[in-house]
Amino acid sequence: MASLILLSRILGQARDTVISTVFGSNLQVDAYRAAFSVPDLLFFLIAGGALSSAFIPVFSEYIAKGDEEQAWKVYSTLTTFMGLVVLAFVVCAFIWTEPLVALTAPGLPEEGKPLTVAMARILLPAQFGFFLGGLMFGTMNARNHFLVPGLSPSLYNVGIILGALALAPLLPLPVFGLAWGALVGALAGNLIVPVLLMHRFGARYRASLDLKHPGVLAVFRLMLPVVLGLSLPGVYAIVMRAFASNFGEGIINDLELGNRLMQAPLGIFGQGFAIAVFPTLSTLYALGKTDEFLSALGKSLRSVVFITLYISAAMFVFSEDIVRVLNEYGKFTPEHTLLTADGLRFFSIGVFAWCAHPVLMRAYFAIRDTLTPVILGSVVSGLFFALCWVLTQPGVGLGYLGLPLATSVSAIVLMFGMVAGLRMRLGRVEGNRFLRLLVVGGACAVSASLIAWAVGLAIPDGRGYLNNLASALRVLFGGLAGVWGYLYLARWLGLEESAYAFRAIAGRGNAKDSHENPDNPE
Repeated sequence: MASLILLSRILGQARDTVISTVFGSNLQVDAYRAAFSVPDLLFFLIAGGALSSAFIPVFSEYIAKGDEEQAWKVYSTLTTFMGLVVLAFVVCAFIWTEPLVALTAPGLPEEGKPLTVAMARILLPAQFGFFLGGLMFGTMNARNHFLVPGLSPSLYNVGIILGALALAPLLPLPVFGLAWGALVGALAGNLIVPVLLMHRFGARYRASLDLKHPGVLAVFRLMLPVVLGLSLPGVYAIVMRAFASNFGEGIINDLELGNRLMQAPLGIFGQGFAIAVFPTLSTLYALGKTDEFLSALGKSLRSVVFITLYISAAMFVFSEDIVRVLNEYGKFTPEHTLLTADGLRFFSIGVFAWCAHPVLMRAYFAIRDTLTPVILGSVVSGLFFALCWVLTQPGVGLGYLGLPLATSVSAIVLMFGMVAGLRMRLGRVEGNRFLRLLVVGGACAVSASLIAWAVGLAIPDGRGYLNNLASALRVLFGGLAGVWGYLYLARWLGLEESAYAFRAIAGRGNAKDSHENPDNPE
């Protein structure tokens, strides 16, 4: 799963590099970024992510008990009913796009708002594909198949890249090529491809509106609090764009680029671990195997955090080099490299916490408790909004940098809140081992990042594209030096997560070791 998400992240970065090279960072690109807030708002209002997460435990339980007929009955009813709901929401959002843009990007210059409205209307139908695709991918994940769902984001990114390179030059206003490419990529990867392949997984779709089915009611009970609540992971990007629209041309795009760079480890490790372990957690809890459930959860969570603590520190140290080597080409200027890098530093502080969220959230869904994370998310969302407002005030002096700092602080608070909530719910979550990892691993990560920075100093700047090469070499050699420093420091201080890393590197992390050593993070 991590490999598939890595592929999508590579293509996602290629997408952003192409956009930076072809279009730069300006009002038109800001309008394109802001256009996503309307469909994103629609997705969160109808709990798009919550539906698939609530659906998997119910579907998995029917499959585990050998009742496939009822499992597919639940799938058919949800697909029929929620498909109609999504269609209605898309039509309404299409009609009222202008006031929605005014709500989600209030500071956008007047000349940019018509572009945002037009591109938002192009992007809206993609939500139909994302929503139904999430249900289809849920049935695949429940059967431990991850290839097709894992390839979907890659097709989406390919669509945008082709829109920028092939379609944009043919249009009167080239930036619209990005929106059309996003629509085609979303529908291809999330609707067309899975529809064509569902028969291989024994799909038995029959149009149904049997909303009184026990399985359907169970799914709605799990997802309803998310519809009524407000969780930080779902809305922070929308809120950040709204505040960023007040800070001048290009800032929305610069923050978006920094945010996407921060999300790379989140997608590869956080989402990868969470998606892969979710069917296991759901099945273990459904079968009443609490000890095995806690073991799988603890090992996954600690493994994710161990990996990403160093990534947080390294991204902070090499933020300017990372942005330069990935984006500073064509129309993307050195000035915008600095603006994006400054934002990335503040984003990087919370990387490890963001990567922990998906694993923790899947644990809540597996035990069918959506109320606790919604309460926590709502409280932290209020904190996030307040921090955005306070930290961007002129007297604070941070300007737009207050926004990424607000996201990192809020992410860390939410991580601790979700761990505490699980402890209250389950009685224990191996919290002492987790806290020790944060303290000792954090110290190792900071020390290792200083080693990486010192190695990077040995590589001087260049001119033109040679400067991009110098940045790439600093990230490569400095980053690798930091990785080894981190692993050896962690082993020296007795962090058990380092043992698996060394076994994996040596090619000795096999199933036999895992069974013989109950503390093995595999």
